[in-house]
Parts: sequence; C-alpha cells; structure tokens
Amino acid sequence: MSRRKKEKGEHEFNETWLLPYSDLMTLLLALFIVLFASSAVDAQKFQSMSKVFSEIFTGGTGIVDYESIEQKNGEELADETKEKLEKAKEQTQVPVDEQTTLSATQERVNQYILEKGLTGQLKTSLTSEGLLVTINDSVLFDSGSADVREEDIAVAKEISDLLVIDPPHNVIISGHTDNVPIQNSNFSSNWELSVMRAVNFMKIILENEQLDPRMFSAKGFGEFQPIASNDTEEGKAKNRRVEVLILPNGKTEQN
Repeated sequence: MSRRKKEKGEHEFNETWLLPYSDLMTLLLALFIVLFASSAVDAQKFQSMSKVFSEIFTGGTGIVDYESIEQKNGEELADETKEKLEKAKEQTQVPVDEQTTLSATQERVNQYILEKGLTGQLKTSLTSEGLLVTINDSVLFDSGSADVREEDIAVAKEISDLLVIDPPHNVIISGHTDNVPIQNSNFSSNWELSVMRAVNFMKIILENEQLDPRMFSAKGFGEFQPIASNDTEEGKAKNRRVEVLILPNGKTEQN
C-alpha cells in the first residue's frame, strides 16, 4: 500500500531545535553558577569586615558579629580594615586619664556655677572634642560691645582659676553672635565683634600667671555657628555666647 503523500501545507516534524535550546539552557546554568560563586565571595568579604567592626566597637559581640572566616582574601581584607580602624580609633578616643581630668574640671566649673547662681548663664558639656564651657554674652558684655564689663572682670578671673589644670591643656576661646547685623561704628560685622570678644576675654584669662599663653587661641565665628534658631529672641540670646573649649592632652586645634 503506497504511503500517503503529504498534503500541501503539511510540515514534517523536526527536532533539530532541541540542540540550540539545550545549549542555551546549559549556558544559562553556567552563568547562574558563576554569579552565585561571585556573590558567595562578596558575602565572605562582608563577613570579614563585619567581624572587624564587631571586635573594635562591640568587643566581638553584636548584631554584625560573624564567627568564622575561611577565605584568605577575606582574612587579608579583615586585617587591613582592622589596622585602619584601630588607627582611627586611637586618634579619636580620649584616654581614660584625660576623661577623668576633664570630668573633674567640669565638676569644679559646675560647682562654681551653682555657688554664683549662674545656672542660666553658664553651662558645661563633655563633647567628643573636649570639655566645653558656654558663657552667655550677657554675663560679660554690653550689647554691641567687645569690652568685658568692669563688674564682670572678676567673673572672668574666677573662670581663669578654673582653667588651671595640671598638666596644662590647650584651650580654644571662641566668640559667637546672633544674625542681627551690627549697628555701630566700632565694628563692621558680627564676625569682627565675635573675634574681639574672644580676644578681650582671653586677655583677662591670661592675666592669670598660672596659665601658659602658648596653650591658648582665640576665634570668632560671627553668626555662622548658631546653636538655636534666630527666629526668636530666646534663640538669639543663646547664640550670643563665648565658648571655652578645653582639649584633651595630645589633641591640638584642627580648624
């Protein structure tokens, strides 16, 4: 019996397309394997760095703590990162003995503030830079003036006694104003007023022969470093201030 001839339009079933399809799937599988392997290496590097951060900042415990590092490149990365972070930590960390010294000085200043009833005019705070003593400008100066009032020179001298620390520390005295333009013939700007207030206050401080002038410097920031909003009178009053920053030993002025 003769085989039926193919009708017009009928196609013979062809399986040749399976070969390129199989090759494509193999290539995709290989690609995913490579990507997975790459991500695994990066994860181990991340684990290495995470362990370093945990050791330095949390003593080896915490949310980023990982227990094992197997890849050599991860260990090298961890060692390099740990070394850099240790150096940064040494530069920024205040030694324990310095913390004790600054805390003791803060207690003396706070006691002075209480005894003189100056709670609203003076305040202290321990910052990452050192011990900061903030003095409201109304304690020392008349409005628009850079000269310490006669009746307040005694206050400035008593503050100088509080700055006698053994061993001596570097001290930065800075003047600050609000954003109201200066309106007198003595100063052309708030910046100039703030500089002269810092300098004049420092001159009285350094009349104390127990202080080393080489350890002192003065700055003026004008209205450019406010600590409160200048939209209210209360905020402006806070911004008009003199700051005395006592640096930890081993740390020098950076600005």
